[in-house]
Amino acid sequence: MEVAKVSSKGQITLPIAVRKKLQLKTGDKIVIQEENGRFYFDNAALVAFQHVQKAFEGAAAEAGFASEEDMQDYMKEIRKEVRGY
Repeated sequence: MEVAKVSSKGQITLPIAVRKKLQLKTGDKIVIQEENGRFYFDNAALVAFQHVQKAFEGAAAEAGFASEEDMQDYMKEIRKEVRGY
């Protein structure tokens, strides 16, 4: 369990152990979610990445790629076309 003190401006300093677990660096943003009266903090960038990852689940298979190698080969072809060689 970690403890943080609230300043007169409503600010808190997250203990280093919490920042490490959330992979937070100076300037990072956090999301605060409430569920059944409890509040949860999370790294906003990681939450956004998880949402994007979930949204793209299955997209490669739908596009006809059978493997990661198929997708990499396709990307190499596109790069050749864009770069002109």
